[in-house]
Amino acid sequence: MKKDNVSEIFVPDKNRKVSLPYFVTSISAGFPSPADDYIDKKLDLNEYLIENPSSTFYVRVEGDSMIGAGIYSGDILIVDRSLEAQNRKIVLAILNGEFTVKKLIKNKKNIVLRAANKNYPDITVKKNMDFMVWGVVTTVIHRV
Repeated sequence: MKKDNVSEIFVPDKNRKVSLPYFVTSISAGFPSPADDYIDKKLDLNEYLIENPSSTFYVRVEGDSMIGAGIYSGDILIVDRSLEAQNRKIVLAILNGEFTVKKLIKNKKNIVLRAANKNYPDITVKKNMDFMVWGVVTTVIHRV
């Protein structure tokens, strides 16, 4: 079993806007509604998904330790380095020189990195470990 590692890091192109058609109404996952096929405006996914462009990166994940959180091998994560790593948030961390994606658990005694796959044990961060939260995961881009 492979832990989740980062295989690539990308910087968003802050100067490029790509506006795509945006439907005004919600799309039904049940019975189709032919009256709802009206396109009202354009949506730029960079504007919608990226709150802090100068501190945001895309990373590609390899591994299966976060499948319970909907993060699969090959997915792209949007990571914001300007956000504070709060308890129970999914973070991109550096642990002993390697990137890993885990849920951050903070308590009075210690910091734990928790996988979202029962086949992986918790990682309790010890004082002798090289540890840093690199950023907070804000979005998962997953192809269907």
